[in-house]
Amino acid sequence: MINRIRNNKAAFTLVEIMIVVAIIGLLAALAVPGFVKARKQSQGRRIVNDARQEDAAIDQWALENGKTDGATIDYTSPTGAVTYLKTVWKSYDLLGGTYSYANGVGSSQVVIAAATKTALAGVGIDWGPY
Repeated sequence: MINRIRNNKAAFTLVEIMIVVAIIGLLAALAVPGFVKARKQSQGRRIVNDARQEDAAIDQWALENGKTDGATIDYTSPTGAVTYLKTVWKSYDLLGGTYSYANGVGSSQVVIAAATKTALAGVGIDWGPY
């Protein structure tokens, strides 16, 4: 009689459910750090790409307007370097750090904020000259 009652009920036991939940938790614990690192790498690459685009726009503007090394960069006026960028000129990166242009035309035209580099440290971003 006990076998007949047990055969009629098709259900999972508490132990089986707990094992499944533990396995899912273990898999999630292994996967989440990888996703976080991949997201930070993606953000860092986007920031470097934006800086490269602005740097190239400044180079084009300087060449076409006869600017020499050390000349002040005009990135705000409608006839400045902003016209050589196909997207919107970004003063801030994805993490809220500011791009600086203090060195003028030449090397290190666009500088990424130190706070941004610190926030994305350890994920394998090559900051290059920025």
